[in-house]
Amino acid sequence: MTIETTPTAEAPAADTSAPATHAFEADVARLLHMMVHSVYSDKTVFLRELISNAADACEKLRYEALSAPELLGDESRTQIAITLDPDAKTLTIEDNGIGMTADDMGEALGTIARSGTKAFMDRIAASSGSANTGSEGAQLIGQFGVGFYSAFMVAEKVDVVSRRAGADTASVWSSDGLGTYRIAPVDTAEAPSRGTRVVLHLLEDATSFTDRFTVERLVKDQSGHVPVPITLRERPDAEPVDIADGAALWTKPKSEISTEDYADFYRGVSGQFDEPALTLHYRAEGLHEYSVLAYVPGAKPFDLFDPDRNGRMKLYVKRVFITDDAEVLPRYLRFMRGLVDSSDLPLNVSREMIQESPMLAAIRKGVTGRVLAELDKLATRDADAYAKIWENFGAVLKEGLYEDFERREALLKLARFKTTTSGGAWRSVADYVAAMKENQTAIYYAVGTDLDRLEASPQLEGFRARGIEVLLLPDPVDGFWVTAGIDHDGKPFKSVTQGAADLSLIPLVDGAEAPTTVATPEVTDFIAFVKATLADAVSEVRASERLTDSAVCLVAADSGMDRQLERILAASGQAMPAAKPVLEINPRAPLIAKLAALGDDETALREDAAHLLFDEAQIADGERPLDARAFSARLSRLFTRALG
Repeated sequence: MTIETTPTAEAPAADTSAPATHAFEADVARLLHMMVHSVYSDKTVFLRELISNAADACEKLRYEALSAPELLGDESRTQIAITLDPDAKTLTIEDNGIGMTADDMGEALGTIARSGTKAFMDRIAASSGSANTGSEGAQLIGQFGVGFYSAFMVAEKVDVVSRRAGADTASVWSSDGLGTYRIAPVDTAEAPSRGTRVVLHLLEDATSFTDRFTVERLVKDQSGHVPVPITLRERPDAEPVDIADGAALWTKPKSEISTEDYADFYRGVSGQFDEPALTLHYRAEGLHEYSVLAYVPGAKPFDLFDPDRNGRMKLYVKRVFITDDAEVLPRYLRFMRGLVDSSDLPLNVSREMIQESPMLAAIRKGVTGRVLAELDKLATRDADAYAKIWENFGAVLKEGLYEDFERREALLKLARFKTTTSGGAWRSVADYVAAMKENQTAIYYAVGTDLDRLEASPQLEGFRARGIEVLLLPDPVDGFWVTAGIDHDGKPFKSVTQGAADLSLIPLVDGAEAPTTVATPEVTDFIAFVKATLADAVSEVRASERLTDSAVCLVAADSGMDRQLERILAASGQAMPAAKPVLEINPRAPLIAKLAALGDDETALREDAAHLLFDEAQIADGERPLDARAFSARLSRLFTRALG
């Protein structure tokens, strides 16, 4: 094989001191081996590359036939045919596209990195005076001229038999990929009537590519939407089976696509068997043009909470699958399934990965904004349908409240919450704000591990007494996004388990008895005693404004971390040293009044009571007592005293 080089200029032999320009020398066999085995990370891509080349050849014919219709002859329908031969260990890809002459073969296949597609596009651009060939309809895939050589990852020898459209001669190109190739004439009876036949003589470890189901799956996954129909024969004497119709669903007008068509495509692209909850199908036009067909699943994907948090949107370029690893959507939309197809995204040389580019960033921004807008429309149009989506994916969407500052307002508008007054129904932040009480200046929330425990939290008692609605946040991510400085309409989010409650300005519900921090001298003395006794475990002991029935509860300090977030971080090994909580005591609770009335001769009982009150608050907060053995001993002593 030859390698393109820059013409060289030799220095005069007599003047050895004069500078000389030399050509790089290369071991072509080693270069080809390195390119084939380094450019591609997955050997299965050879099939995609050869099908892409065949599709390009068909598109070239279609373009040239615009000015020379006779090139089509009696065979106006282009197609790609794949034939398997397990006995001969060969795989054949044949197209009836433009074909090649012997000179074309030498130039296109005998020179590494000279792309016939690139040259063809340059020729179209020169003839049209524009670099954009879209108006001429040449939807060509190749750019770099190296895809063909991926065949040597699986083949010990490759034969290419081709006949140029309109020509009366045919040629064969053969190579073992070790540095040489041969081109020879071939009888036209042994060649396609028009187009190219690529025969791969497979290596021993690649004979699985003669299995029908393996090849059919690869074609459908990687090249099922190229603009040329594809057939498959599982043996040379078998009947061909259509495996791709040459029509990509997302390129069709929506009026021509039924709900069943959309659902079938969803199941194929997602690997799930449910019905999609929402379908987005549109084409973006303007500075960047691309097509989108995306779905919100009707059920949770099994990998929704995958630690890697990868998305599952596929990226196509000119209807050829490129990757499903591109971050087309932010990770908090990783439940979305579907694809984006662009005509001009820049690719790396192997076409396995996209290069980071302003266009990719623009696509990511545009698709993300459209998905959120469609979810918002559904929430307005069909609240019940949206509620089902939120039940499945709300915990993931809320990650965006923490991660995506730019779209935080839109995401907060989409958020739905169970609350202390909703009776199990979902409420939006707008619903909450509309129902805020007189003099209420904050949006109150409680973070925990499950709804039942949250609703039973003693910290909510004072809020219920005033009819204040509290958001119940049971998901692990809730401990994070509420700390991100979020507000709505100037109203901050405030934890009911952090800092002083400060509820005195909000009127009580009719008939409710006001909590009070006013304590008798005996209770005040008892609170001081508890504080001294628990000095190593708590940062403060104070009379509570938020308790109406319970005797005690724990809260975080005003400037401390929310206790639930602290527990999440501790469980993941990321926590700072735990801050001491604040123990709040209900000065009106009958139990506290009785304990406060104990005399100085009951110091041991008072100490046990102080520790047990703290343990009670720990348990009510979903935690274990700090010292289980000491808790058991104190409880035993208390029972013994009570039973006399």
